[in-house]
Amino acid sequence: MSAQIQTRKRKTVCDIVAHKGGEPVVCLTAYTAPIARLLDPHADILLVGDSLGMVVHGLSSTVGVTIDMMILHGRAVMRGAQQALVVVDLPFGSYEESHEVAWRSASRVMMETGCQAVKVESGEGIADTIAFLVARGIPVMGHVGLRPQAINVDGSFRAKGRTKAERDRVLREALAADRAGAFAIVVEGVDEEIAAEVSSLVRAPTIGIGASARCDGQILVTDDMLGLFDWTPKFVRRYADLGAVIDKAVADYAADVRARSFPAQAETYVLKPS
Repeated sequence: MSAQIQTRKRKTVCDIVAHKGGEPVVCLTAYTAPIARLLDPHADILLVGDSLGMVVHGLSSTVGVTIDMMILHGRAVMRGAQQALVVVDLPFGSYEESHEVAWRSASRVMMETGCQAVKVESGEGIADTIAFLVARGIPVMGHVGLRPQAINVDGSFRAKGRTKAERDRVLREALAADRAGAFAIVVEGVDEEIAAEVSSLVRAPTIGIGASARCDGQILVTDDMLGLFDWTPKFVRRYADLGAVIDKAVADYAADVRARSFPAQAETYVLKPS
């Protein structure tokens, strides 16, 4: 009974859709159980993004992320989150080949993590894949504008929509994802005018990242927002400087080790208080 009650309290894709035109959707990335537990009371959506390849594993892009990596981190986040909707990215190469490949990848991610939805980057032709998955019971979040998985085609992480052709492509892909049944659409790296136009044209809530406040919600990479790195994108407000806090804590610890300055060992070694 307790498990059933807990399930009912978790946000659903219908709850997220209901935000359209109303209270903004709060979304953050999460890759581990402890961070998910801290973010969960404040977030509507926790995204297990393939950005974990760069943030956690030190890769130069998201292209090297595997489906096994996504499942590992997805399980961890599901252990930490109790009320937020958890969405897991389908990584590069796991859904583009065919509808059947996308189905196997998406269904495996959902079954092995327990997440409520998956996310795909909505390039050319992906709308049909979104429709295929949605028709078979898999909620899908789209992603238009700057698409990190396309880094080897684009050559760099740069804003989209600077030319008419790019602007038209962003709008076309957003509309296609919306018509295919995406319950929400991430809009990344576009200017305010394009973000506003996309948000007004699609029925699904738009989740902006580097796309102004004209979307129906916002997402940030949590590690950027918390100031864990020396550099953060220009559109990110650093709400903390945890990198400096960690550096000082570790330096203090190292000094204590070198000075042999530790409390006497307890008589009973307890890993976790009862």
